[in-house]
Amino acid sequence: MAKRFSFLRGILAPLLLLVSGNSYCFADNSETPYLPKFQEIRGYAVMDSRLFPEEGVFPGQSRHQVSAAVESEYYIEWPDYTSLTITPFVRVDAADSRRTHADLREFLLRIVPGNWMISSGLGKVFWGVTESKHLVDVINQTDVIEGPAGEDKFGQPMVNLSVTNDWGFVDIFIMPYFRERIFTSRTGRLRGSLLVDAGQTRFDSGAERWHPDFAVRYSNSFGNWDAGVSHFYGTNREPTLSKLGFSTDGTLVLIPEYELINQSSVDLQHTSGAWLWKLESLFRQGQKNELGTEQNFYSFVGGFEYNFFGVFDTNADVGLLAEYMRDSRLNKSTDALQHDMFFGFRLALNDEPDTQALAGLIQDLHESTRQFFVEASRRIGDNIRASLELQIFSSIERGDILSDLREDDFLGVEFAYYY
Repeated sequence: MAKRFSFLRGILAPLLLLVSGNSYCFADNSETPYLPKFQEIRGYAVMDSRLFPEEGVFPGQSRHQVSAAVESEYYIEWPDYTSLTITPFVRVDAADSRRTHADLREFLLRIVPGNWMISSGLGKVFWGVTESKHLVDVINQTDVIEGPAGEDKFGQPMVNLSVTNDWGFVDIFIMPYFRERIFTSRTGRLRGSLLVDAGQTRFDSGAERWHPDFAVRYSNSFGNWDAGVSHFYGTNREPTLSKLGFSTDGTLVLIPEYELINQSSVDLQHTSGAWLWKLESLFRQGQKNELGTEQNFYSFVGGFEYNFFGVFDTNADVGLLAEYMRDSRLNKSTDALQHDMFFGFRLALNDEPDTQALAGLIQDLHESTRQFFVEASRRIGDNIRASLELQIFSSIERGDILSDLREDDFLGVEFAYYY
């Protein structure tokens, strides 16, 4: 009984500190297997604001969006190479009720007895190497209401077996439950002309959200090459939004449909001096296109990054990026980036405040549609980081998949406190 109490105390004590907002780090050299040998709490609290210079295309949209978010990570490790990671996240948004949401990004137990590892719970997995979009990254649902870049992900229920050997790394995933995408509300910016009614969601599988998904991946390094080969079978993380319906108040809405897909993919990166050559490619079966018709397709994104180190005899590094994106469905694609070029510029001053910036242009090669973006950040003192984000949608042609965002240029400013 005393051992059980000690085990619970080892977990509950830092959780109390998590609630109180204080940082916590604890190492225990005790040989008692029930007591953790290491615990740590870290995270951030952020305030951010987005300013939209233009009035929204749709009624009720605000020109000023203010929100706050907190994410904490509690990591605990026991002497028998067992660890637990708990990462809660919450955001409150003053303008978009849907953007006010909470999520458990991770609640993952890992056991590493040797050259293999088994993980169980809610986890996050990233696949891919390219900059302009993460084409092959399919395990987690995208948290699209966090931002247009699609970098944020929901925690995915999973069991993951990972085996490491001289011949490479093999990962096997079993995912027993599917998490749906959350869409912007009526008053939110960066949304389409029709709202999405998640209450009418349809699935290919009769098991709906409980259809088990499976994935397997092999990855390894061969000299200057890093390679990954993957296959995924299960519910598509990207819903098809081609079916119309009516909400309970009679409003015309889009009904999300989630198909069962097979996706085979490859990602490659080759390092040659200052050059990084990158490629992500996939073949997908079972997904519907923009017209609501099932269409098998291939897609790829590939390009390079060239880095200049210590420019002008300073500590600064400059990277030049270029990538081409192609989707065989072209104008029937559900992806806005289906025949586009990306050009980017990355700056790292390598100074004490860790000043960084990334600027880019995405140009549609069929139409005049283009996007500009700038992301920059700099640390203030030891715990605060200030960030700036600029997004501009330019020359958007009517009928383009991005046409509803033509007045949604914005400037975002963020201050994050890390602990």
